[in-house]
Amino acid sequence: MITAIVLIKANVHRIPETAQAVANIEGVTEVWSCAGDIDLIAKVWVRNHENIAAIVTDGINRLAGVESTSTHIAFRQYSAADLDAGFDS
Repeated sequence: MITAIVLIKANVHRIPETAQAVANIEGVTEVWSCAGDIDLIAKVWVRNHENIAAIVTDGINRLAGVESTSTHIAFRQYSAADLDAGFDS
């Protein structure tokens, strides 16, 4: 499976509705509202890169309230347990 993280700049007056609309898209597994330069972060989990393109360009980018996106493809996933194990001697 391929994981992508999509950073979303949204209309400040539509953040809750936009977040829910993003969460309703098939392939989006989680959406977080956050502080800072980005309003929403979506986790996309799919089988191939073509699915990411469809979800972002045909789905997320076309939603009312979405002003811009930046998509990042994950190579590896690390957990706290993985990191702790790397420092065990």
